[in-house]
Amino acid sequence: MSSIASWLKSFAEFISGLCKDAVASIRQWSPARKMTVAVAVIALVALILFVDLPGIGELRTWADGAGSWFIVLFWIGYVVLTLFPLPRTLWTVSAGLLFGPATGLLIALTALTASAIIALLVVRGLLGDWMRPRLKHPAVAGINARLERRGWLAIASLRLVAGVPFSLLNYAAALTSIPVGQFAIATAVGSIPTTAIGVFFGDLLTGQTHPGIVVAMVVCALLGIGGLILDARMPVAEAGQGKTVD
Repeated sequence: MSSIASWLKSFAEFISGLCKDAVASIRQWSPARKMTVAVAVIALVALILFVDLPGIGELRTWADGAGSWFIVLFWIGYVVLTLFPLPRTLWTVSAGLLFGPATGLLIALTALTASAIIALLVVRGLLGDWMRPRLKHPAVAGINARLERRGWLAIASLRLVAGVPFSLLNYAAALTSIPVGQFAIATAVGSIPTTAIGVFFGDLLTGQTHPGIVVAMVVCALLGIGGLILDARMPVAEAGQGKTVD
């Protein structure tokens, strides 16, 4: 218990220092940059709060109008909207209803994986250099080392837990040293079960959830938690050394 309390205290100090550094960095921005970021944040909040996502009926109408190009437009829309912290259930279920289970699952998995990679690269490009030296803090150095050397297991496990926000995990992963390749493969593989549930079971869209879906989600969540526990118990060798990170 004492070690946990010590880590929590250290982590709280890390978060506090991170917030102070962020405020100090923002204060150094030019007025134009502050205005641009403020407008972008306000626009994103407005998008989340006030813009309604299209329903299945609207998507079918668009599909009839766009013809064979609709599959491409749908894929691009899936990628773009998944970049933001918006529910992706509608798009996942729609993929199955509009294109069938096999094609729908392929569309959903490739779109969400592409979206995750884009989000990781954008956030890392914007904040990576600023965040990198701060990852040496004792509270997160070990976690970062695990993600850098075996991040695929943690990411794949978290993708199995439906309650973990997809886009927020992308942003958080971008601030660590996890390799892009590991992140992409883990996202694609780890997202298969929960995405398949959405594609194969359209009743998620109506809120009349079948008991089998609940059981499947619970099983996925337990597998994800099990993967995280396994990852926490497995040592990680330090780069270029025989030592391990416990």
